[in-house]
This record gives sequence, C-alpha cells and structure tokens, in this order.
Amino acid sequence: MARNEQLIRQHKILQILERVRYGKTLEELRDDLVDELGLVSLHTRSVRRDLEALQAAGIDVDAHDSGRGRVWKLGPKAKGSYQITASATELIALSLGRDLMYPLAGTPFWIGIESFWNKIREEIPDTVLDHYQRHRQLLHVLGVPSKSYQKHQGILSSLNRAIQEHRLVEIEYQSLGKPPALRKIEPLAVAIYQSSVYIIASAHEVEDPEERIRHWKLDRFLKANALDEWFKPPEGFDVKAHLARSLGIYASGRSKNFKVHISSFAAPFVLEDPWHPDQTIKRLEDGSLILTVKAVHEMEIIPKVLALGGEAELLSPKASREKLAEIANKLVGKHDAG
Repeated sequence: MARNEQLIRQHKILQILERVRYGKTLEELRDDLVDELGLVSLHTRSVRRDLEALQAAGIDVDAHDSGRGRVWKLGPKAKGSYQITASATELIALSLGRDLMYPLAGTPFWIGIESFWNKIREEIPDTVLDHYQRHRQLLHVLGVPSKSYQKHQGILSSLNRAIQEHRLVEIEYQSLGKPPALRKIEPLAVAIYQSSVYIIASAHEVEDPEERIRHWKLDRFLKANALDEWFKPPEGFDVKAHLARSLGIYASGRSKNFKVHISSFAAPFVLEDPWHPDQTIKRLEDGSLILTVKAVHEMEIIPKVLALGGEAELLSPKASREKLAEIANKLVGKHDAG
C-alpha cells in the first residue's frame, strides 16, 4: 500500500471522528471509508492499523466500550488541540498569504482557507483585530488576477477524488483554437501556476513515458467523469521534481539547455529576479553574463528574451534562435513606422 494512500485514509478517519459524538466501531469506520473514498474493499485490520498509527503520532484517539460494542472516538486532547491563537503580526502575514490565494476562489482549497481564516477571526481579541486593520491599510498585494473557478468546483472535486483513488477520468477538454474532444487521463496532482490551476496527468493513450505526462489547464475542462477503471502511477514520480524541470508550466518533451547572453545593462535585472532556481550564470569581464537555464519548450524562454529587447541574445539552441528571429521580423513588420 502506497504511503500517501495510508495518509489519506488516516486523514479521512479523523474527519469522520470529528463529526460524531459517540464514536464509531471498526466496521462503521470501514464502511464510511469505503463509501467516502470510493474504495472497492477495505479490511478492518487496515482500519485498526490506521488508528494505531494515529495514536503513535500522539493524536488522542482511543477505543471505549459502549452499548453497541467497542467504539473509537477522539479524546478531549484531540479536540482541544484545534484551539487557535495568533498575534497581530501573524494575522497580518496570514492575511497577505490569503490575498495571494484569491485565484483559488470557488475551489475546495479556498473553502478550507476561508474556514480557517474565519476561525482565527472569531478567536482573536478586538484589540488585536483593530491593530491588524490599521496595518493592512499600509500593506497591499498586487498582481493577483481577478479569477474564480466557481463553475469548475464539481470538476475539481471529481479530479481530486480520482487523484486519491488512482482512477481514470474521462474528460471533455477544449484546447485553444480546437473543438472540444473526449480524452482519458490518469490524474496525478494539482498545480497552481500564475493564478491558474493545472491538473498534472498522464494522457492514457500515449505510451512514451517521456511524453505521457501533460499539464491540463482547469479552465479548459468542460466535463470530468471518474471511471470504474484504475491506473498505476509512474514509479517514483515526484511532482515537485517533475515541475522543477522547466521554467513554466509546459510539460511535454524533454528539457534542454537554453543559453542567453545578457548585456551589462540588463544583468542586474536578471540577477535580481532569477528565471529559475537551478539556472547557472557565467559572468564576463565586461559585466555581461551568459545565462544557462533548462526548459521543455522554447516559448518559456523566447518571451523573456524579447522582454529585454536588444539587451539579450538567445545563443542556443539554434532552432529556437531562428524561431525568435522569425517572431522579431514579424514584430518589425507590424510596427514599422513607415
């Protein structure tokens, strides 16, 4: 059994026990887990091991005799551990983080954010809230698009469940400039990039392991139906390592090195705002630099080079350099003053 599946079960057990006063028997917990996680089957021995793992983690959960048999329920320490306190500075920091998460409005993630935020607001004394309100007049978060995934809430819920259960999902997906198409995907994770939600998933019909995993933008999902078919995730797949292969959100293709010459004038800007955590820089005697960065698609690099105008030159790969020249010629034709 994969470690993440055990953690999902254990988290669900806590959710079930939090909402009942008199506890649940092992059989009742098993039935709830099967129903809420969409499992085919589950043995009570696995449920007992999950409960013992929670106990070993220091969570106050234990078995008690009752009129309907031995039941498991949360103790007072488990319930008391959820009391919330926060200083004014912690409240300010949390509220700034909440502002950055506004693009998730309408998703299950945002429901959790708002629920936690409201609990904190209820617990904080008025004097601390007044201090917080005054300081928030001096601190602002900009650059977060006004975006909501409210209409995709049901689709995202289905995809989240399919990720947990390793279910195939049939989707109706509309790529830009193309008609809607039915596809089958193997969802692995959810990612947020520049205020948009993406589903990291394998294209079911693609066999090449280097080409299977794609990034599907949630905005383009028209439907998502979890099937009674299961898949095995790629062995050793790590979403963080996968996303670190490139600058942006492009997925298909193998990553390759792009070399860019940055002038001495633009060098401080590039050093101030790195393109990627794993980029390498070679400083030249005239103050300019050679930037080497990995990406899976040239359009992750070309817009950045164009943004620097004549202060940057794409050195390699040759095909991408030619593509940039083609784009630049079109721009000159469109903006020719004559």
